[in-house]
Amino acid sequence: MSEARALKLFHVSDVHFGAEDPAAIAWFSELVTAEKPDAVIMTGDLTMRATKDEFQRGGDWLRSLGVPVTLEVGNHDIPYYWDPFRRLFAPYQRYAAVETMIEKPLDLPGLTVVPLKTTARAQWRWNWSKGRVSPGSLQRALAMIADAPKDNLIFVAAHHPLIEAGTTGTARTRHGDSALTALADAGGHAVLSGHVHDPFDIPIDRAGRTVRMIGAGTLSKRTRGSPPAFNEIRIDGGNFETLARTLSSEPKHVLNG
Repeated sequence: MSEARALKLFHVSDVHFGAEDPAAIAWFSELVTAEKPDAVIMTGDLTMRATKDEFQRGGDWLRSLGVPVTLEVGNHDIPYYWDPFRRLFAPYQRYAAVETMIEKPLDLPGLTVVPLKTTARAQWRWNWSKGRVSPGSLQRALAMIADAPKDNLIFVAAHHPLIEAGTTGTARTRHGDSALTALADAGGHAVLSGHVHDPFDIPIDRAGRTVRMIGAGTLSKRTRGSPPAFNEIRIDGGNFETLARTLSSEPKHVLNG
C-alpha cells in the first residue's frame, strides 16, 4: 500500500490551443512554477481543431510545466465532422506531440488517477461532441481501479461529466449514469472532467457510497459562466477538497470539501 501524504493537484481543462487565452496560460504556468503541484491532470480539449500545429503547441506547453501530466482526449481533439475520413479512420494521426501523455495512469502516494475515454468518433445522434462511455472504456477503467493499491484514493479522469452538473454547457453523456454507478461501486472517489468550461464539485450518492463529480473551467477565450479557471485539489490522507482558482480579483475558494 502506498504511504499517504499531503498532495496538491492542478486540474485543468479545455485550453483549446487555437482559441487559447495567452494571459490565462501564462498565469497557469507561473503558478505551476511557483507552487510545484505533484501532478497536472488535463481533462481534454487541448486543441481547438485537432491540427498538428495545435497539438505541437499544446504538447510543448504541457512539457514545459515540468511536473507529471496525464491528458484526456476531448471532442475538439479529434478532427471535425467536415473531415469525415480522417475523423473515422485516422483520428489520432496528429497526436505525436502528446502521445506519451494521453490516458497516462498516475500513481502517487495514496492516490491513483485512472483514465476514462468519453469521446466517440461517431454516434447515433446529430451532436457528436457530447459524451459516450463505451463498454470497453468502462471495463478498462474498472480493471485499473481493481489493480490500484488498497486504500488509495481513486480519481477517474474523463473529458465529459458523466451526468449533468447544472452548468450552462451540457455533456449528455450516454451510459454516463450507469458508468458513474459502476465506478462508485468499484471504489472510485471522484470523477474529474471538463467540457462545460465552468468549475464545480458535486457529491453524488451511488452504490451506497459518495463519489464526487469535479469539473474544471477553461483557459481559453471560450468562457461561459466564470472567468478563465482551473481547480486546485488538496489531498490530505483520505480527505480532499477542491478550490476554484480564477484569473480575476477573487481569491481562490473551496467548491466543496
